[in-house]
Amino acid sequence: MGQYEHHVFVCTSGKTCPTQDSKDVFAAIRAAVVDAGIKGRVRVNHAGCLGQCGHGPMVVVYPDDVWYHGVRPTDAGQIVSEHLIAGRPVETLRYVAPPGDNKLPE
Repeated sequence: MGQYEHHVFVCTSGKTCPTQDSKDVFAAIRAAVVDAGIKGRVRVNHAGCLGQCGHGPMVVVYPDDVWYHGVRPTDAGQIVSEHLIAGRPVETLRYVAPPGDNKLPE
């Protein structure tokens, strides 16, 4: 499978995600991973623009190819416990869009 069971990318770049507290989302997910004791199995990284501006903060979990939108720092525990540990994506946060860029007009 590779070095990690899951690789989590949090958009902390682009036009809108940084203005929507994406760095706080990143920090909260990383802390929740550490608190859950799965740091060696799950990698959390900053990501550049994911081409979904206006839907953020965006979080993507690989290899599952599950995208989350409008993620708040308070959602971190749920993403970690339900998705990364139990294997069930958090449907209330799940983002399903057609392939490619899906940016909202500014």
